Amino acid sequence: MGKLIPDYKRIYNDIIVKEFPEKKDSCQRLLQKESLSVVDIMELNEKIFGTPDREAFAASQRHRSFRKKDILKILDYQKKNKLNNIQLASHFKLSRNTVTKWRKKFLI
Repeated sequence: MGKLIPDYKRIYNDIIVKEFPEKKDSCQRLLQKESLSVVDIMELNEKIFGTPDREAFAASQRHRSFRKKDILKILDYQKKNKLNNIQLASHFKLSRNTVTKWRKKFLI
């Protein structure tokens, strides 16, 4: 039995239609993608709800999870933009230790 993944396109589409119809144009490009990566979801979340306050951000950080393809995409972004671990962690709002662990695990 495979893991069930939430249908983020449908969730965010419903949120936009019901709560924030004025933001539909700015999010349309992301919602038209066939599948959303973690990076896309983070971008959508920021466009719709804005930047969260410290407390809300800290609480949501604990519940983040990344699939292997998303981790590889983030590490590829690091390589393309020639970022060190600190810069990458800051850009994606991750821990430096998390980035280091990913790099060791995936040998990049």
